[in-house]
Amino acid sequence: MAIDPGPPAGRDGQPGSAARAAARPALGSLIADLFQRGAAQEEIPERVRQELRAEQHRGDILMSVVQLVLCAIFVALYTLSRSTSPADAPFMPVPWALAAYAAFSVAKFRLAWRGPVAAPVQIASILADMTLLLGLIWSFHIQYGQTAAFYLKAPTLLYVFIFIALRSLRMEAVYVVVAGAAAAAGWLALVLYAALAGEDGMAVTRDFVVYMTSSTILWGAEIDKMVSIGLVTGLVALSIARARRMLHRSVREAAAARDLRRFFDPRIASRITGSEHLLQPGHGERRDATMLFVDLRGFTALSRAVDPDALVRILTDYHASLIPAIRAHGGNIDKFLGDGIMASFGATSPSSSHAAEALRATEALVAAADAWLSRMRREGTPVAGVGIGIASGSVVFGCIGDGARLEYTVIGEAANLAAKLEKATKTLSVPAIVLAATYDLALEQGYAPRAATSVRRKIEIAGADGPVDVVLIGT
Repeated sequence: MAIDPGPPAGRDGQPGSAARAAARPALGSLIADLFQRGAAQEEIPERVRQELRAEQHRGDILMSVVQLVLCAIFVALYTLSRSTSPADAPFMPVPWALAAYAAFSVAKFRLAWRGPVAAPVQIASILADMTLLLGLIWSFHIQYGQTAAFYLKAPTLLYVFIFIALRSLRMEAVYVVVAGAAAAAGWLALVLYAALAGEDGMAVTRDFVVYMTSSTILWGAEIDKMVSIGLVTGLVALSIARARRMLHRSVREAAAARDLRRFFDPRIASRITGSEHLLQPGHGERRDATMLFVDLRGFTALSRAVDPDALVRILTDYHASLIPAIRAHGGNIDKFLGDGIMASFGATSPSSSHAAEALRATEALVAAADAWLSRMRREGTPVAGVGIGIASGSVVFGCIGDGARLEYTVIGEAANLAAKLEKATKTLSVPAIVLAATYDLALEQGYAPRAATSVRRKIEIAGADGPVDVVLIGT
């Protein structure tokens, strides 16, 4: 049950200074992340990339939904608000612009629903948003029969920040930058148009009061607007770059956590991934628990009789047939020992019925082993049998290793005795042997035996400290 603990820790159990320095991203790397060209991007495994693409796809759908909602809001505002435009206005651009934008938004939603939206469509969507907004603002002076500088006071410009922030839903800063650049460039074009379309070619003032009460241009005010657009764009883009870096790490860790549960028992994996501090060897917890050993008899002869691929397939099938019986009754798989399985009940987390759980699991294991052995023999595989040993007692559950490689394990006399009882099953020709004290404890904890049993008093078990009382199961 090996664990890679990661970077070395300091004296307080927290990551050391070298690890903290490595965790701080360089400014150049952060800026590179804005355009998705960071070195970390290249190190992401393909399966993690697939998860990121799935997240981006969901972001595309959400973005398209928001665009449809915004379109609906624009239509509602236009429909419900009282028109103040002159009756003889030469052009009414708003309905046409809204209709075109609605058609584009619906088309983009359909594309997003089918799959991730390609970069050209993303750029086209940005341009459509900004063209709609800035085009509507530009049309105000025509619609209301005013000079071009009239539209520079329109509060509708505030919607530009919604369209910029909207790009953050895809978690790619480059599109936020493109949106901000399009907004700033578009507003500059509107300002220049208003300036050049004024009387005598200019409609510029330096008086703020005049600017606010007439159709004139105050360059400082317009520069403030473009600076605000640029700063908001930069801040959102940097936030997205940081969030994306954390998303990469989160997706990698989530994938690693799922993989961890394939290599470790789920409860052990949860302890590892949920630890608030860096795991260190040397910490143990004493528990009353029941240990269970399962071993495939005649494995050495079997390994000589079949080729390596077939041997691994047999072991895989053997584990797949027996492990569910252990886990179904609350057992924790401590480790695989080739053809052996070491399991514990009540060691990983305390249990007031660990012995009863282990005995129920033993009955299920005997039944599962019989079915598996019968199937193997029908297929012509030379398997000899399966042996199971069970013993209870005080054990220590903890993390051991040298700091570079760790292992969660259970240590104690109960584990040693269970292994020795398993070996005795071959001598006594029974599928399972349980220590008599463990059997009595299981009865006290509510175990109701279903399999045939027999008690043996004061028998010699190889390696045990003197004769022991045992119960044979499956006789």
